[in-house]
Amino acid sequence: MRVKRGNVARNRRKKVLKLAKGFRGGLSKLFRPARQAVINALRHAYKGRRQKKRDFRSMWIVRMNAALVGYGISYSKFIGLATQKHMEVNRKMLSEIAISDPEVFSSIVTWVQA
Repeated sequence: MRVKRGNVARNRRKKVLKLAKGFRGGLSKLFRPARQAVINALRHAYKGRRQKKRDFRSMWIVRMNAALVGYGISYSKFIGLATQKHMEVNRKMLSEIAISDPEVFSSIVTWVQA
């Protein structure tokens, strides 16, 4: 007896081509190259979600280091002193404070240095 697969193959291909929407050239139109491109794209997306966290943390550190130059203290010394004082504010909030409210940041720096 012959087996009719129905919509299974078409649905599988449509799913891959939907994920490949926006890719250039045949990568968005042809199934075989689209499947390879989607596999690579999903792999890079997985890596990118982890890389994003590292990028943001390094950006916060660079911002704080730039803000601390005026106070004559390096970022590493500041963080070391802050951990000794058991400061609860994280790097993200400290960098935001350094940008948006320099007066509060200067009071934090003087408190940490004291």
